[in-house]
Amino acid sequence: MVKWLETLGKATASFLDLLGWIASLAFHVLVHLPRARVDLRSITDQMERVGVQSVFMVSVISAFTGMVMAVQTLDQFMRFGASGYIGGVIALSMIREMSPVLTGIVVAGRVGSSMAAEIGTMRVTEQLDALRAFGLDEYVFVGVPRILASLVMLPILTIFSMTVGTLGGYLYVAFRGIHPLIFKDSIKLLVDVYDINGGLLKSLVYGFVISIVACACGFRAEGGAKGVGETTTLAVVWSNMLILILNYMLSTLLFGGRV
Repeated sequence: MVKWLETLGKATASFLDLLGWIASLAFHVLVHLPRARVDLRSITDQMERVGVQSVFMVSVISAFTGMVMAVQTLDQFMRFGASGYIGGVIALSMIREMSPVLTGIVVAGRVGSSMAAEIGTMRVTEQLDALRAFGLDEYVFVGVPRILASLVMLPILTIFSMTVGTLGGYLYVAFRGIHPLIFKDSIKLLVDVYDINGGLLKSLVYGFVISIVACACGFRAEGGAKGVGETTTLAVVWSNMLILILNYMLSTLLFGGRV
């Protein structure tokens, strides 16, 4: 029993320690962001890495998610004579929930892990110490391009995911004989600009979370290749966990009780 409590205590202390470090790094970067010296080329390189190179994976996942949602809901809607609402329900689900979350999870797994591994390698090979020796703030110099790129590209990827996911649902619905105008009119009826803005706000938050968690984990890497590998895993786990927790909070705040 004592050993179990000791293990639980160590895990809790480690959890709170990393959470505190993430919050501290986020505050440090935000404070120094207005006067940060950042190379524009490094920002555009990170934007390509976060956005352009993630398009294919986001497209595939979003399209098939839209199709699965159509498969699961269309028969039930037809049973109750509500097939005229199927397009709006699919689009609303993609816009409010699925696209921001799926895009965040894809980027966390594909890009966040890469960021953490790259920064972790810079840490264990003392490249960050070299930046400090040149008078640069390594947290700002290394972290800001990745954070800005994520803040820009996550909403763009999310818009793309919303569109592709809705089209994926439409393909199945059209195959089942629902007229395109019915699908389109139900989207106009159920979806408004507030829903789109809410989904984009979520993606903006997730973009910041993914980048700051990846940077925070990378900056704490130690112990050579093994430490870098553990850091990479930690970045993905924390990013996905925080995305899901924040999704509940943001959904409650933005859409809770809204008809």
